[in-house]
Amino acid sequence: MELVKKQSKRVRVGDLLVAEKIITTEQLEYALNEQKNTGAKLGKTLVNLGFVDESVLLNTLSDQLDIPFVDIKTFSYHRDDVRALKETIARRFRVSVLKKTNDKIILGMSDPTDIFCLDEVSKHFDIPIDPVIVRESELLEVLDSSYGESEKIASLVEEINEDLGEESLDIDDIVEASDEDEAPVAKLLLKIFEEAIKYNASDIHIEPDEKVLRIRQRIDGVLSEQVLNEKRVAAAVVVKLKLMSGLDISEKRIPQDGRFNLKVHKHNIDVRLSTMPIQHGESVVMRILILDEGVKQLEEVGMDSVTTQYFRKSIANPHGLVLVTGPTGSGKTTTLYAALSELNTSDKKIITVEDPVEYRLPRLSQVQINNKIGLSFAKVLKATLRQDPDVLLVGEIRDSESAEIALRAAMTGHLVLSTLHTNDAISSALRLIDMGVDPFLVASSLKTVVAQRLVRRLCPSCKEETKADEKYSYLLSEEQKKLTFYKPKGCVNCLNTGYKGRVGTFEYLDISDVMADALRGGDVQAFTEIAQRSEGYTTLTKHALSIAISGETSLSEVQRISI
Repeated sequence: MELVKKQSKRVRVGDLLVAEKIITTEQLEYALNEQKNTGAKLGKTLVNLGFVDESVLLNTLSDQLDIPFVDIKTFSYHRDDVRALKETIARRFRVSVLKKTNDKIILGMSDPTDIFCLDEVSKHFDIPIDPVIVRESELLEVLDSSYGESEKIASLVEEINEDLGEESLDIDDIVEASDEDEAPVAKLLLKIFEEAIKYNASDIHIEPDEKVLRIRQRIDGVLSEQVLNEKRVAAAVVVKLKLMSGLDISEKRIPQDGRFNLKVHKHNIDVRLSTMPIQHGESVVMRILILDEGVKQLEEVGMDSVTTQYFRKSIANPHGLVLVTGPTGSGKTTTLYAALSELNTSDKKIITVEDPVEYRLPRLSQVQINNKIGLSFAKVLKATLRQDPDVLLVGEIRDSESAEIALRAAMTGHLVLSTLHTNDAISSALRLIDMGVDPFLVASSLKTVVAQRLVRRLCPSCKEETKADEKYSYLLSEEQKKLTFYKPKGCVNCLNTGYKGRVGTFEYLDISDVMADALRGGDVQAFTEIAQRSEGYTTLTKHALSIAISGETSLSEVQRISI
């Protein structure tokens, strides 16, 4: 089998450029002398000296060698394909696997004249290699974004495996090494957190499988996976994390929750940890919060100007309940703290009751729930009302008791902010009644509900224009179907996902007197119909669609959150 589909011709780059009259003989001689001092390749030297533009150089080589030139920024590659070649080899030869199929490898090369490189890379694959020419700067970005800390993580896993030995299951020695900075497990965890911070991951999942250990990171709401071939390391990692969180390392049969703080790349991060026994060990999920980033302003959470205006009016009320609803990870707490940052003045007493306390603001009295010692939401809420608060933040309304206390506080002169897990704003009021709260209390206290979701923001470097596909037709009006939308493509700037960051989409509902009357009477249909026609009300889907029309997100993201 011929493993290199297109062999590079032996060519002298300098002579070729002179022959094509792209550089002069004098420039070539100067570059050759400079090359002797720097040790860099001639092509890079010529580019650095300004004698030739990199694109001109690569296109000339492409024509002469009959090797395609590929712009990586417009090429859709996958991180797992890049990782098919060891990082050390890729960086040594300045190459990257851009695509791997059952039939061939598309190999990006910064120096297509390096035949030795092709011979060396071909040793790692049993299928043909199809070389293409790419810019070195873009290729290095691919390597940085695809490998991250994965090679170092894999190396540390091998080191821990060697320390465990063939039969040893006693991991205390390597977990509790005298010099923690040098302990393999501590270094492994540090690399995992460094990669998570680098890519702005919100969660880290450590999952032992039958024969492998999976480390997954949730980036912009989507999990990215690294598979390690040594499962036994998981036990050492879990024990170390339990020690850091103050959990019982001997208890492996029941779930445990904990938290710890650490510093990574000059960032102070707060980690909330949850363990759960699974078939092949213990699964650990860690939620990451970067404390240095501080609290966002309302304009930064993604609200449009109209919704921001309505919401500001709501939190300016001296009393009443303001709810922010949505599933876990939809940004509810971020929105509430954006509101608190505006309310946080010297003339207001603000108390928060949370599990856990996610953000820290000066002047606020923040209480951490601890059910183990009987410090429940209901018990703390009763105590806070004796602390003379003006504003009360309840982390989450979980049951009828906490709901009733929060609503009574809102009815007796306090502004209460809280969250609730519901699908939309309209169903939130009905959910409180379903929890067993008196409809009169809900109607009298509930003033505003904001439902929210997070949609992924299209990468501005690679998004492509498109027309609405037929499968999205139910979301669009006839006029909207004629509009131009954008879809993800993938590039080095967005880890080839097509998305970079997230933006909030919101549904705002003010409870009017007419709606309150419908709630008191238990008339669900009337309440729903009045709410849908109310001023300022826009569904989550419609707001997300407006974001798609503006070009910030895609129709597939709108479809994902539409209800």
